Amino acid sequence: MLENLNLLRTFGGFFFIFWTAFNTALVDVVGSEQQIPLSVVKLWASAFGGEIKSIAAKYSGSQLLQKKYKEYEKDVAIEEIDGLQLVKKLAKNMEEMFHKKSEAVRRLVEAAEDAYLKHEFDADLQYEYFNAVLINERDEEGNYLELGKEFILVPNDHFNNLPVNISLSDVQVPTNMYNKDPAIVNGVYWSESLNKVFVDNFDRDPSLIWQYFGSAKGFFRQYPGIKWEPDENGVIAFDCRNRKWYIQAATSPKDVVILVDVSGSMKGLRLTIAKQTVSSILDTLGDDDFFNIIAYNEELHYVEPCLNGTLVQADRTNKEHFREHLDKLFAKGIGMLDIALNEAFNMLNEFNHTGQGSICSQAIMLITDGAVDTYDTIFAKYNWPDRKVRIFTYLIGREAAFADNLKWMACANKGFFTQISTLADVQENVMEYLHVLSRPKVIDQEHDVVWTEAYIDSTLPQAQKLADDQGLVLMTTVAMPVFSKQNETRSKGILLGVVGTDVPVKELLKAIPKYKLGIHGYAFAITNNGYILTHPELRPLYEEGKKRRKPNYSSVDLSEVEWEDRDDVLRNAMVNRKTGKFSMEVKKTVDKGKRVLVMTNDYYYTDIKGTPFSLGVALSRGHGKYFFRGNVTVEEGLHDLEHPDVSLADEWSYCNTDLHPEHRQMTQLEAIKRYLTGKEPLLQCDKELIQEVLFDAVVSAPIEAYWTSLALNKSENSDKGVEVAFLGTRTGLSRINLFVGPEQLTNQDFLTAEDKENIFNADHFPLWYRRAAEQIPGSFVYSIPFSTETANKSNVVTASTAIQLLDDRKSPVVAAVGIQMKLEFFQRKFWTASRQCASLDGRCAISCDDEAINCYLIDNNGFILVSEDYGQTGNFFGEIEGAVMNKLLTMGSFKRFLVEFNLCSWWHSDLTAKAQRLKQTLEPCDTEYPAFVSERTIKETTGNIACDDCFKSFVIQQIPSSNLFMVVVDNECFCDSVPPITMAPIEIRYNESLKCERLKSQKIRRRPESCHGFHPEENARECGGVPGLSAKPPFVILPLLLTIFSR
Repeated sequence: MLENLNLLRTFGGFFFIFWTAFNTALVDVVGSEQQIPLSVVKLWASAFGGEIKSIAAKYSGSQLLQKKYKEYEKDVAIEEIDGLQLVKKLAKNMEEMFHKKSEAVRRLVEAAEDAYLKHEFDADLQYEYFNAVLINERDEEGNYLELGKEFILVPNDHFNNLPVNISLSDVQVPTNMYNKDPAIVNGVYWSESLNKVFVDNFDRDPSLIWQYFGSAKGFFRQYPGIKWEPDENGVIAFDCRNRKWYIQAATSPKDVVILVDVSGSMKGLRLTIAKQTVSSILDTLGDDDFFNIIAYNEELHYVEPCLNGTLVQADRTNKEHFREHLDKLFAKGIGMLDIALNEAFNMLNEFNHTGQGSICSQAIMLITDGAVDTYDTIFAKYNWPDRKVRIFTYLIGREAAFADNLKWMACANKGFFTQISTLADVQENVMEYLHVLSRPKVIDQEHDVVWTEAYIDSTLPQAQKLADDQGLVLMTTVAMPVFSKQNETRSKGILLGVVGTDVPVKELLKAIPKYKLGIHGYAFAITNNGYILTHPELRPLYEEGKKRRKPNYSSVDLSEVEWEDRDDVLRNAMVNRKTGKFSMEVKKTVDKGKRVLVMTNDYYYTDIKGTPFSLGVALSRGHGKYFFRGNVTVEEGLHDLEHPDVSLADEWSYCNTDLHPEHRQMTQLEAIKRYLTGKEPLLQCDKELIQEVLFDAVVSAPIEAYWTSLALNKSENSDKGVEVAFLGTRTGLSRINLFVGPEQLTNQDFLTAEDKENIFNADHFPLWYRRAAEQIPGSFVYSIPFSTETANKSNVVTASTAIQLLDDRKSPVVAAVGIQMKLEFFQRKFWTASRQCASLDGRCAISCDDEAINCYLIDNNGFILVSEDYGQTGNFFGEIEGAVMNKLLTMGSFKRFLVEFNLCSWWHSDLTAKAQRLKQTLEPCDTEYPAFVSERTIKETTGNIACDDCFKSFVIQQIPSSNLFMVVVDNECFCDSVPPITMAPIEIRYNESLKCERLKSQKIRRRPESCHGFHPEENARECGGVPGLSAKPPFVILPLLLTIFSR
């Protein structure tokens, strides 16, 4: 009996242990407070990591390439880059390039002024010129149209393969102007002499692109000649006189107050014309100008009430903001112009004393249907005798009852009077004021060279005809005014027009040796207003709509892209043309904005002499501060450049192939070979860069044979899982090997010109190279390429690793290698590894096949590479497992960054109930874009999440030698109360007072160095009029007017 009892106790104890163990295993599977076995997940991660690294290392040849560079370690010299010396040298190179462009423009100015001097105006002149819209057009009978003669157009690779005529220019005339107006015909006739200079300039500097003359009469002569096409309404909206380059060259900076009459008599069409007149005036204001708009009746109504009593910079954002508010104006009451004039004069005076404005010209623009008085007491109080504020008056409507008063006001204050009867009259009449403001500059004969910031003029035919990927060509324009030199018209200060030439930003980048800036380094330039001329972030970023740059790419401030510099230390130093250094931690988005690289940048900056620009260079700390020089013979290097798998970065300048037409068809690789063999002595090449290319070609050459041997051993890659192997070096040299036929490639675009982020560009290294450089040496970075299509699905995985010369932080990254494999192949390796277990009998207590758990493979930015639900591939992990991602953030396993902090992203859609339509209302808002990065020091983590009625457990385990993590999550406890964590942008909305403060805030800017506000010899009697209008003022003030004119 006692034995039975002991046996029962023993059995009971065993049964208890068994039951406990069983329950523990069960709980481990289903969740609750128990953890998923960390040891098992660790085993899976280790098995998968070893397998996938073995594949990546083998097919990329990373160990071979590392060994080859090590063999040359003693023969190379490592140098720390002197950032200040580098930026000064680059600034000098840019100065020389800009000087060449401005000299070409100066030759056009001289030719134009000489031609006009020799020309006598002929009102009856008949002249058949090449009209850019009508050329090559025929009538129904097959005859050429008038002004539409045959004009030979041939595609030219230097002009993006557009059909052009490089022997002749042609002429565009705005749709609202008469092609045969005598003023147009005479101007076109004498400006024909520019053709010879256009061609001569292009011969002297073959890197020049479009050259042109914008006439003050409205026509636009462009070289090379190109066909212009009207829009669907048969209209060409382009008018050269309201382009930024024209306005900057023609006038000096100005402060402008626009007064708009909104009294009862302005109802209907008159108010519509008035609003259009204001809008046209805004078109003529540039970034160096300041303005405000006041509507008046018996009271004053600031169009933007927040800006009461001050002026704002006339950048595009502010102008668009005011245009939106113009729609809110309506007419009622009585017009009290005296109150409005007093306010305008006081505002200009006070703003001038703040030192914030243009400190040059000042003007009041008056838009009204009449004035009952001449208000000479107000002008006597504020403006006479110096007449520093010009008055421009615009009479709206057909009636001329009060025209005398308005003309007198303009004439007595060095301004101009014009009458606008219809909407069609607006553009031409508004332009008249520019001629007046240009007079002092013309009389001084000061041909100031002006440069615009980066912009895209999408109205030009060359922009419209280019394909989308090329059409968004950022450019800057250098321009100079053209004056009449006739002595008899000297006091009238006749502006003939403006000449200019475009300089693509890509041309500027050619002066910057990318190989000296390192993997993440870049150069950038800004204007005197702090606006970007060139910067890697100033480009169309993504097509998905969430991360948009300003649609016109104009007036983008440096603070919008270097947003971590909250105090504008870097920006302000560059605006003030200082030379120096600045450092800060930055977060750079890559891979269509979905990933972020965190690093510390050292910035070096200086000014570019002879221009309004300052140049900066950013070098990343660590490997980005070091450069090395290798040395091999030309014969060795040339031999290894001959390999068919070798290519060079198309956008890098190894040799300047633009200087001579016969070189333009050459690839950079062909140019280097011909240069080194002495076959092209006229080629200008970067000897230092070519020497390093030869070194990289020699060191990397053995990998070609290695890849070939792998490809021949087909049993090694029988399922063709690995498709491509590739390498890139710091000199832009690339090698590619296909393990499958080109037609079998899963990703046809990879490493082609269509795949911009994964090839060497003028301003960045390939994405796989940049990401590999930030990984621990010897480890691989894996990712699924993001598609730009809505269905963001990719069927490949890219793996890459960096090759360092030395084993310390002072080692430059000399190359990166990698492979691309099928996603299905990659995922199969993962599932195979996750079925392993350590039990002797082969029975696993847990498996990724179990319904009770979900297994994921995510990368260091939280994107899913493997999931049991294939549809989740490529998605952000937080969108699928919000509770787990939230816990990982809380525990510090992942960090959340807010990037792309867009200052003044002004768009916000608002549905107006009254209008019952979608309307764009502009208001300042900042947009923050979240990005996520794993904490490097955390290798494994377990956790429990308290949900509504259960605990959800999970394990996250780093995959060795990679940027990947295995995440195993309990699937039986649901945390529906925890929302998903997404990467959707967060818009920060402001209350009215904060909006107002942001509108008023003005960043530091530097005024243009020249100002031509007034000239004592100026003839102010040329002040406008209308047919049949008597210019005589009322008799009582005639003596006063004569006194003023005599000053």
